[in-house]
Amino acid sequence: MASAVHSSPISVMGTDNAPERMTSMRPSGLPTTLLNVPISPVKTLSFETLPDAHKSASTIVSPTDSVFTASTIVSPTSDSFYVDFQLKDPRNPINYSWLRKWCITLVVCAFNGITSPATPSFAMSMSSMRQDLNCTRFQTTVAYCLYSLGFGIVPLFTSALSEEVGRRPIYLASAFLGAMCNVLASVSQNIQTIMVARVLGGAFASTGAILVGGTIADIWEPEERGLPMAVFSMVSMVTTGLGSIISAWLELDPHLQWRWIQRIQAIVQGAYFLLSLLIMEETRSQIILRRIAKKICKETGDDRYRARGDETRPKLSTMIKISCTRPIMFVLTEPIVTSICIWVFFMSGVLYVQIGSVSGVFKHIYHFNVGQSGLVFITVIVGSVLGLFANFYQDVLYRKYVSQRGPEARLYIACLVALLLPTSIIIYAWTADPRIFWMWPVVGLSIFMFCSFVSYQVVFIYLADCYGPMASSALAGQGLARNLGSFGFPLFSHIMFKKLTYKWANAIFGGIAVILIPVPFALFLYGPSLRKRSTMCSQLMQAEEKPTIESRDVGP
Repeated sequence: MASAVHSSPISVMGTDNAPERMTSMRPSGLPTTLLNVPISPVKTLSFETLPDAHKSASTIVSPTDSVFTASTIVSPTSDSFYVDFQLKDPRNPINYSWLRKWCITLVVCAFNGITSPATPSFAMSMSSMRQDLNCTRFQTTVAYCLYSLGFGIVPLFTSALSEEVGRRPIYLASAFLGAMCNVLASVSQNIQTIMVARVLGGAFASTGAILVGGTIADIWEPEERGLPMAVFSMVSMVTTGLGSIISAWLELDPHLQWRWIQRIQAIVQGAYFLLSLLIMEETRSQIILRRIAKKICKETGDDRYRARGDETRPKLSTMIKISCTRPIMFVLTEPIVTSICIWVFFMSGVLYVQIGSVSGVFKHIYHFNVGQSGLVFITVIVGSVLGLFANFYQDVLYRKYVSQRGPEARLYIACLVALLLPTSIIIYAWTADPRIFWMWPVVGLSIFMFCSFVSYQVVFIYLADCYGPMASSALAGQGLARNLGSFGFPLFSHIMFKKLTYKWANAIFGGIAVILIPVPFALFLYGPSLRKRSTMCSQLMQAEEKPTIESRDVGP
């Protein structure tokens, strides 16, 4: 069989051991050298041509050629050949250029940027919605919270889809369907339709947003991910602030109000969808390898080429079952994940309460109009910028102390946040008084937004460092806790504010934050011992040590 010519080198892995070096004859009579690179549990064979033969291409030799049938490359139990990237292969997303990586990073972060304003902008428009649809405050509050419910629960069922179809199709589908949900909300004639649109909008927003961290992991090395993740968090927070400010002034105009807030969000998401169709690319390496394998099968007429893991990949139903149950198992059985979930559950719940209370506090206490109250959300932007600089300093501390403390070197700034969080809530609570200048509550909110930004960043990276390939389940668990807090707290906060006043209700939240101060300190001091006692972390450490031991046994 004639060999197929490809434009760039590629590796093919047999399912059995092969001689350390083999030579075959190409149809042209020129020898092709097969270099063996040991990759457990199978061997990787890189096929390269000699300098004087087809200098611009490499040759893939079909397993049906005599060199394969006469050797031990083809296992007696399986005749598959796995396609893999070569070292420095330009098709591997981790080897993309710096500029290309940042283009991809900004595009996927923009997805989170266009979905983040959905909650605060809805809060700013609840007054005109109640008047237009003749519904109660509680009904609009439920609609406000349902976005978080969809955001938290649906990814447990849909996160496995990227294993089957890749990341790009999910981003595109989420952007399009999210835009349709905003259209549905904008034309709704009753609050029940808006509730449906909100829960579906949260579901579609989460399906795409949960992939951003994975996309960043696809293209950046672990030591490079600090800044991209900080940009991801900052985009989310900054657009939350900008969306709130714009929505407040739209709400102030009687000819625009809540319907146009939804329409503008639909237009922005639709524009993002069209732009993504043109410039977004797939970054999941398994999907790219699967496409390469299909291309080789088509060109060679041999269907035994496939991506690593395709034969053993579980069914989609099995993956969905795992993605639904494993995060909950992590929350209930892993002390590190449990501790973080309690912390972020409270912090996210209070964040949504504060976002919802801004309009009431500054309207009733300081007599701001809706537009002026919206300007208070500049605190989100200020807090995010301060958090970004704090992240730079945290990266410096991490590089300095990671050899001594391991993943816990990520938690220095989290310990500071644990102290600042109750401080910020108390400042906001006790300075919201007509006798005190309105800037002091704004200062409290700015510190609180700084804490929210930094904690969001720290939790992602710390859990990724602790759980490695199992990090997606740990992150899904904390994401569920975070969104359940966002869903639950606003449902009762209005009653608290009404019965206790803003001052004492927020003082209670500040007291709970004081109780939670030890959480990051305990993880910082006792994280290594907790990881040793953890079943998951122990298995991961053993898996990491095994290749090292094997490499020592094999020798050079």
